[in-house]
Amino acid sequence: MRALQSRSTAKILFAGFVLFSISISPSRTGGLSAQTAHPATQEHRHFEEAVSKFMAATAAPGVSAAVVENAQEVWSGGFGKADLENSVSATSDTLYRLGSVSKPITATAAMELWERGKLDLDAPVEKYCPAFPPKQWPITTRELLGHLGGIRHYKASEDKADLANDLEIDNTRHFDDSIAGGLQFFASDPLVAQPGTQFHYSTQGFTLVGCAIEGASGETYVNFVRQNVFAPAAMNHTQPDDHYRIISHRTRFYRKDESGKVENAGFLDSSYKIPGGGWLSSVDDLAQFEIALLADHLLEPATREIMWTRQKTTDGKPTSYGLGWGVGSTDGVPDVDHSGGQQGTSTFIMIVPERRAGVVVLANMEGVDAGALASQLMKIALGAPAADPVK
Repeated sequence: MRALQSRSTAKILFAGFVLFSISISPSRTGGLSAQTAHPATQEHRHFEEAVSKFMAATAAPGVSAAVVENAQEVWSGGFGKADLENSVSATSDTLYRLGSVSKPITATAAMELWERGKLDLDAPVEKYCPAFPPKQWPITTRELLGHLGGIRHYKASEDKADLANDLEIDNTRHFDDSIAGGLQFFASDPLVAQPGTQFHYSTQGFTLVGCAIEGASGETYVNFVRQNVFAPAAMNHTQPDDHYRIISHRTRFYRKDESGKVENAGFLDSSYKIPGGGWLSSVDDLAQFEIALLADHLLEPATREIMWTRQKTTDGKPTSYGLGWGVGSTDGVPDVDHSGGQQGTSTFIMIVPERRAGVVVLANMEGVDAGALASQLMKIALGAPAADPVK
């Protein structure tokens, strides 16, 4: 993710609407929505209209979305194309790059280990990740999860003489060991601030959380998450975004050029940052993730509340971020959320805990405001009057 997006402030300006020939009916397999056992409701039509307007305004080739109400998935669907060249329809099973929506998944795994007494969130992270060299000040996993650890974000440099100076955002190297490979990018760099004192958003910091998960669990990060998050949540299709593997239902990735024409997105190998931005998933899988959290299948309520509580800097000032989740509100109702954006993808996940509601939006176009559509869908789900998702 290149920057943490705020749905309350981010504005995407367009010179005009780019009209696409899109499928208005949401689809799992090219037909009707996932809720085929139930007749379409007026609420469902409002969901579909919101997605249709969003796509017309943003020129996103494909969008999938899901809505959870009362801790149950009530609607999901895919719109437009997952693959323009081969005319493959997007469905609710289409796999998109999550970008930084990977962070709430990693945070949930870390909190599971904390709940079991295996990971001390306030111990120096080197206790669990000896490969990370000691710094001037100790860094804790809690600080890393809240972006208070002083770890830098991406470094952009034209010097490709060594790994540390690679263009990290556009990485092309593949790492079989994602944690060890990711640490090489930043482990030797100085901290940007004393831990705890300042909020500095950092995808690299979540690689360090992944390393702590490995040390505390005795398993690889990917295997631990698969067994302890995905399996109990029935997230059967979520997996690392491995460029070299043949992955069924994976979308193609798109961007717009300077003239507004849709083209293929730039190359990315995200194997170095799976904990903070390297998972693939579908809206149905992420809806199951939301349901599992709301139903206490992954974490105890008290643990979940800690994860969803705003962190504070050492001078007592609250941030807008919990542990792996943004903390905000929808029409005055508290919510937690996270955006994601990288080559060929724009994503957003949102939960309103007190209403046991959730929304997921995944688009195969970089640089569009998926959070605006997510907010629109949540307002519909909560029964509030809805405005156009993109202005």
